[in-house]
Amino acid sequence: MEEKEKTVAQQRREALLNQPKNGYDRLSAEDEAAMRTYCEEYKRFLDAGKTEREVVDEVVRLAQSKGFVPFVRGMAVNPGDRFYRVNRGKAVMLAVIGQESLAEGASIGAAHIDSPRLDLKPSPLYEDSELAYLKTHYYGGIRKYQWVSIPLELHGVIVKADGSTVKVAIGTGAGEPLFTINDLLPHLAGEQSKKSLGDGITGEQLNLLVGSRPFKDDEGSNRVKLAILDILNEKYGIVEADFISAELEVVPAFRACDIGFDRSLIGAYGQDDRVCAYACFAALMDIAIPKHTAVCMLADKEEIGSTGVSGMKGAAFDTFMSDLCDAQRVPLKACYEHSFCLSADVTAAFEPNFPEVYERANSSFINYGMGFCKYTGSRGKGGASDASAEVVGFVRRTMDAAGVIWQMAELGKVDAGGGGTVAAYMAERDIDTLDAGVPVLAMHSPFEVTGKLDCYMTYKGMKAVYMAG
Repeated sequence: MEEKEKTVAQQRREALLNQPKNGYDRLSAEDEAAMRTYCEEYKRFLDAGKTEREVVDEVVRLAQSKGFVPFVRGMAVNPGDRFYRVNRGKAVMLAVIGQESLAEGASIGAAHIDSPRLDLKPSPLYEDSELAYLKTHYYGGIRKYQWVSIPLELHGVIVKADGSTVKVAIGTGAGEPLFTINDLLPHLAGEQSKKSLGDGITGEQLNLLVGSRPFKDDEGSNRVKLAILDILNEKYGIVEADFISAELEVVPAFRACDIGFDRSLIGAYGQDDRVCAYACFAALMDIAIPKHTAVCMLADKEEIGSTGVSGMKGAAFDTFMSDLCDAQRVPLKACYEHSFCLSADVTAAFEPNFPEVYERANSSFINYGMGFCKYTGSRGKGGASDASAEVVGFVRRTMDAAGVIWQMAELGKVDAGGGGTVAAYMAERDIDTLDAGVPVLAMHSPFEVTGKLDCYMTYKGMKAVYMAG
């Protein structure tokens, strides 16, 4: 009798309670093998794309190898056709045309490819005490103290006075020089140490050290600055005024690598949000002909509010979708009102070293799979896209049917802070949207950490959405 009651109780426990399990306790051998391959390819993608422009170049290269062609307004579209369109070199949209008309909607994965960094100011180069520096202006939500005393690279483009463009990537190759931002030695940091963590390093102190050797046989001022300009002129053919029309970004010199004795984690710069961008893109590469047209939107400028012509608030996505719809004589609004979007952006993984800012029951955890978030925003859901119960229910069914390991979470305690994604801007287009992504440790730092299982499950979840009926 006791054994029977215990069995019934256990059955009821399993039937009624939500009891999350570590993903490795649920991972099949087939998925584990696929996860290893996927994560190696993802690490290569991270190293190839340190900036939004480089990500676009890499996406186009890989897409072309999978049969994608540039989409030009007026082209015919047929099931199985694979198209892409680049927006000003800093964002890219891709589509695989489905069996059903676009009047039945599209399955959309939207992520962003910009990451927190340091941009050079328009007049950056200066000399002080016979040391040469480049002035920077930080981009996105960084913690300034994390950017000092680490190796840094310089990437971007310079448009010269004659209109020609020069690409810059210094620090990526073997033997190339790196740069750094100096911190104050602890022996003299008594006053600095009394400041708050956020005030210990100011924005105007984030100056990149780029040289110290003066120009030979010159007796004028700024000899080190002149020597640096001479090097740049020899290598790139530029003069100081060309900095005015340049986009140069300072990024960490770290390479993507495995973390931990068990190699279960990935450490790298820029995983917010390239970990989700790659999942959206890689999943699209691996589908044949979906029922509904599958679209991958990789946007710029999310870290500063999704503004500008390359951001999600811009018209480029609408133009791309409108051109696809026009090819099938479908009104864009009819497509949008039947579409679904996963706004693929990272979420904060529970960090046991700082438990005070998390609410454990509603946090995402490393190795518990793809993280969904019904709403983002700050404190009282300010600025959020709050998905309906029907939308969340659809995603639950889709993930479970595809064998995706997933979890539902919020971004920390209600009053602790918050954040936003591109979800709100998709929802404003009359597209049902849910936030989803990879849990990240040390988000927005120069070296973020993700779980390989979560990375792969996000890819698998994106693929499930693209193929949903």
